[in-house]
Amino acid sequence: MNYDVVIIGAGPGGIYSAYELIRLRPELRVAVFESGHALNRRHCPIDGEKIKSCIGCKSCSIMSGFGGAGAFSDGKYNITNDFGGTLYEYVGKKQALDLMRYVDEINVKHGGEETKLYSTAGTKFKKICMQNDLHLLNASVRHLGTDINYVVLENLYEELQNKVEFFFDTPVESVKNLEDGYEIQLKNHSVTCRECIISVGRSGSKWMEQVCRELKIPTNSNRVDIGVRVELPAEIFSHLTDELYESKIVYRTQKYGDRVRTFCMNPKGAVVNENTNGIVTVNGHSYEDPARQTENTNFALLVAKHFSEPFKDSNGYGESIARLSNMLGGGVIVQRFGDLIQGRRSTPNRIEESFTTPTLNATPGDLSLVLPKRILDGIIEMIYALDKIAPGTANDDTLLYGVEVKFYNMEVEVDDKLETRYPGLYIIGDGSGITHSLSHASASGVFVARNIAEKI
Repeated sequence: MNYDVVIIGAGPGGIYSAYELIRLRPELRVAVFESGHALNRRHCPIDGEKIKSCIGCKSCSIMSGFGGAGAFSDGKYNITNDFGGTLYEYVGKKQALDLMRYVDEINVKHGGEETKLYSTAGTKFKKICMQNDLHLLNASVRHLGTDINYVVLENLYEELQNKVEFFFDTPVESVKNLEDGYEIQLKNHSVTCRECIISVGRSGSKWMEQVCRELKIPTNSNRVDIGVRVELPAEIFSHLTDELYESKIVYRTQKYGDRVRTFCMNPKGAVVNENTNGIVTVNGHSYEDPARQTENTNFALLVAKHFSEPFKDSNGYGESIARLSNMLGGGVIVQRFGDLIQGRRSTPNRIEESFTTPTLNATPGDLSLVLPKRILDGIIEMIYALDKIAPGTANDDTLLYGVEVKFYNMEVEVDDKLETRYPGLYIIGDGSGITHSLSHASASGVFVARNIAEKI
């Protein structure tokens, strides 16, 4: 065999798999294959001046490369079983939390020592939310910020690069099961390994589906989250963000009984584009460095949609909505909340005259032409509900960017070791459909690495 272990994907799951394998068994021959660039070559060409919108790079530096889609996120590591995935269903609740705390220790040791660990435990806001029919989920969260998150990744790569073989800009075409291991097929050649860890993230969902079909690995359809990114003056949510930093709040709509939730809150952050399989959606960043902070806070409002037989393509449904947004706006659409309620599209003049200055150069338009009525009704209801605990959320000049879509891989059938029906083939991270966050994905990598280190 060329390698003892091959890891496909250099996102959080892949990085922490490699880290733990080398820590426990430094003699192992480990290789990591990544379709995207090395960390120092990950640069989005959008500069806001010469290039103002996505140009469809062959490899999106925001979504792929060392660090995965989380590399330029705002670096929030939530330590909780209440959201972020269902890893605890496979490894147990206590072990899942212990693994996430261990990942936090690694991050702190590699550059995150000056960052703060926030917690919702014992907060007065839990009661305030319940009094207004909102539900604040329990979590501890380490906020690294996009800047410190990058430093942590740099330090992790520095430590790993001479102990692990990294192959960047090297997409894997297929995985073949051998009698005593696996053959990893690349463009012009192949390599073999005894154990294989697949950690391709959400951006690798199409490829993951192909691998499961070829190897006849059973899968179950998952959900898709569809919504908007809200941007408003930071002062409106400051009483929440100063104490909690991120508040995961869930609301059940009165009209349809759907659940709407806040996601990825970025105090004094910026709204950004995101490219998934050629579709431009919206996301948000925030920074620890005060010099890079803005006057606005942004967060997503998402509605989860599950589908029953005969329809199984939840990601395809989300993609079709995102493509409609791209068709109408050439990318991301922005609309004032007041314009949405009054049934009119936002115009460049209305956006320019708004008291909330947008941090993303998006196309003014009408989100009611893009989002399904049921989803949009839920988002509007949630905004009015949030206005009760953060007055000003429902102001006319609150900005809504659309669409934001969180694609989830179909859930791959694995056992309590995250191992498929093929011994030695593990599927972890967001690519498994089991984890939906940096902390859960990283923890799944550590978990599998420990099993392999003990097994070999």
